[in-house]
Amino acid sequence: MKAPIWLALHLPALALEALPSSPSPSAVVAQGRVLLADAAAQRAGVMAGVGVSSARALLPALSLRPRDLARESAAMQAVACWAGRFTPRVSLADDTVLLEIGRCLRLFGGLRALVATIGESAASLDLSVALAVAPTPLAAHWLALSGVAVVCTSPARLAQHLDPLPVTLLPARAAAALQGFGSTTLGAARRLPAAALARRIGADAVCLLARAFGELPDPRPDFVFPEQFSMSLPLPAAVEHAPVLVFAARRLVAALSGWLTARQAGVRRATLRLRHVSGETALSLGFSEPIADAGRIERVLRERLDRLTLTAPVESLCLDALEVAARPGHDGALFGDAGGERERMGALRERLGARLGETQVVFPAVCNDHRPECATRCGAQPEASPPLSSALLSSLLSSLPPRPLWLLAAPESLREVAGRPYRGGRLDLLTGPERIESGWWDEGERGTETGAVDVRRDYFIARDAGGRAVWIFRECRAPGGWFLHGFFS
Repeated sequence: MKAPIWLALHLPALALEALPSSPSPSAVVAQGRVLLADAAAQRAGVMAGVGVSSARALLPALSLRPRDLARESAAMQAVACWAGRFTPRVSLADDTVLLEIGRCLRLFGGLRALVATIGESAASLDLSVALAVAPTPLAAHWLALSGVAVVCTSPARLAQHLDPLPVTLLPARAAAALQGFGSTTLGAARRLPAAALARRIGADAVCLLARAFGELPDPRPDFVFPEQFSMSLPLPAAVEHAPVLVFAARRLVAALSGWLTARQAGVRRATLRLRHVSGETALSLGFSEPIADAGRIERVLRERLDRLTLTAPVESLCLDALEVAARPGHDGALFGDAGGERERMGALRERLGARLGETQVVFPAVCNDHRPECATRCGAQPEASPPLSSALLSSLLSSLPPRPLWLLAAPESLREVAGRPYRGGRLDLLTGPERIESGWWDEGERGTETGAVDVRRDYFIARDAGGRAVWIFRECRAPGGWFLHGFFS
C-alpha cells in the first residue's frame, strides 16, 4: 500500500474574493475588526485585526464589507468538486482544500506532472491559491497557510520544512504561551521537554504538533460529493453581454467536471440558468455522449453564448446537470489514438449542434428490417451498440450483400424497353437477383413514413451509360416495373 501524499490548496483571499467586487480599497470585517484587506488597503496600513474605526482613520475611502460565510462555503464546495477531477479523496479544513494524491500519481504521469497540472487547472477557479505537498495533511495545510510552496514526500525530510514555521499556526493561547518564553518557531517548541510543554500549552496543541510531523495519525473526514449537481455563482457585477459569461462560468464547469470524474459519470444534458432581475434564461447544453471533460463542456457553452442576446443584465449563474449516466471506459489502442478519435468526433457533433441547433444534427441507427427504406432511422442522440471484435465484424461484413452508399429517398421509376431497364441509355445488369420480400405486417395498418409496406422486389447491381454502379430492382407485384434505388459511386 502506497504512503499517502497530501496536497493542500489554501485560499488566502477567500473572504474577499467570494464577495461581489467593490471599488478598491476594500476590506472584509467580522466582529468589528478587519479580517482581510486588499492590496491597496494594505499599502495604506490597513491590516488584519485592525479595528473598524482605526481602519477608517487610516483610509477614509476604505470600503468595508461584512463577511459572507454562505458565499465562502459555496466557493469551497465548488473547489472541492473541482478537486474530484484529480482524486476521490478530498477533505476541507477552514479555507484550505486537502487532496490525497498518493494513489493517483500514475494516472497523471508522476508527482511533478500532477502538481503542475493542478496548479495550471486552479487558474480556472478565479481564486488566489497557495499550494504545498507533504506526507501529512496538517503539514501540507500549515505549509500552504504560510505561503511556503514546498513539495515534500519524504517523512524523514518533513521536519526541515516544518521547523522554521511560526508558532502562530497553533491555537492562539498555545502560540502566546510559546512566544512568552521565547519559542517562536515550531522547531524551537519541539525541542522543549514534552511533559512540560503539554502543561504549558495544553495537550491538544502538542497533539497537533505530533500529527503535523507524522508522529500521530491524523484521520480526516472525506468531502461527500453531492448526489446531484446544481451549483450557483453570484457574479461580481451585472453582465450585459452573453459571451462574457463564458469566463464567469468556468468555475462552474470546472466543478462539474471534477464532480463527474469523482462519480465516474458523464453528463448528456445540462442547463445553465442566467438569472436577472426580471427572471431567468435557461440555456440547454446537449452532448453526443456522456462526457466529463471541462474543455468540451466549455466549447459547447461558448457556442451557445456567442449566439445569445441578453434581455437583461445577468446577476448570477446556476449550472444543473440534468442527464447523468455512467461513463464507460475506453480500451487503449496499440497503434493510434482510437479513444481520442472518438472524442474528437463527439466534440465536432456537439459544436455543430450548439451552432446549428440541436434538432439540425441527427444520428443514424440500424433497424431490424430488411426493407432498405426502413433499415435505418435518424434520432437526436447516437444509439450505443455492443462492441464487436475485428474478426466478428469482418465476418459479418463479408457475409452481407453489397449495399449502395447513397440510397434515394424514394425509388425512381425507370423506362423499360423489351423488358430491360433504361436511364439515359441501357443499364447492364452485373449481379443479381437478390430477393427482398418483407413488410407484410404493415399492410392494412399504418404503413411506414417511407411508404414502403409489403415489398416483393428483385434487386440487381447494374452499370449505367456513364460507367457508374447503381442499385436497381424489379417490382415482383403487379403492375411491376423497374426502379432505381441507389448509387454505389
